[in-house]
Amino acid sequence: MPHQNNQLLARFGPLETEALRPELRTVTLDHGQVLADTHRPIETTYFPYSGILSFVVALQNGMAIETGMVGRDGEFGAANALDGKVSLNRVIVQVPGLASAINSGRLRTIADRLPNVRAMLIKYELFFVAQVQQTAACNAAHDVHTRMCKWLLRMHELVGVDLPLTQEFLAQMMGVQRTSVSGVASQLQKEGLITYRRGHIHIENLAMVRSHACECHQDIGTHFEKIFAEPIKTSHLQPASSPDFLGS
Repeated sequence: MPHQNNQLLARFGPLETEALRPELRTVTLDHGQVLADTHRPIETTYFPYSGILSFVVALQNGMAIETGMVGRDGEFGAANALDGKVSLNRVIVQVPGLASAINSGRLRTIADRLPNVRAMLIKYELFFVAQVQQTAACNAAHDVHTRMCKWLLRMHELVGVDLPLTQEFLAQMMGVQRTSVSGVASQLQKEGLITYRRGHIHIENLAMVRSHACECHQDIGTHFEKIFAEPIKTSHLQPASSPDFLGS
């Protein structure tokens, strides 16, 4: 069953799986697709099994900074489904892929009937809040070099060693100038950590990227392991292509 490719859905037992199965549908996540906007109601909950969703806070000066990302280890929209609130962020598809989707009202009904579904969704929300808090601290305390390496490690967990990116998008998500990202990328390539071409980064030396990253990536992994009693599983999926990384 493709829905089991999402690690959160795979944690449910037979009773919960049978309740969810008829309500889930497989959807395509297109690059740049907006799944939710700030202060707008959420009607669908997504459980990705490839691709990455990016949570973005837009500022009045036009900047938009990423506060968290979700991939095959989690979901988006469950907390809103449980309490009927609106989205607090813009959520866009950063890396294209596939997801299981369910109507938020139907998920709420199932969670009300099956406590284990509600409990699992709340666990993930706790982890996501921890991720957002760690990201806020990281953005305030660490330089672009270590933050970029941390960001690459998180993407590696979700989509593998081949990352479709644009330089402009990466700079926007990190809240820095594009020239800063270009300089760090050039340095990382010279040192043999990555290779990049237009629209694509390949991680050449994962151990070195990890050694250059700040402690925040490890701390986020520790939060996950404490909550779910197992480490985050690394993806070996190959993502689809995206626009130029070093182009416009």
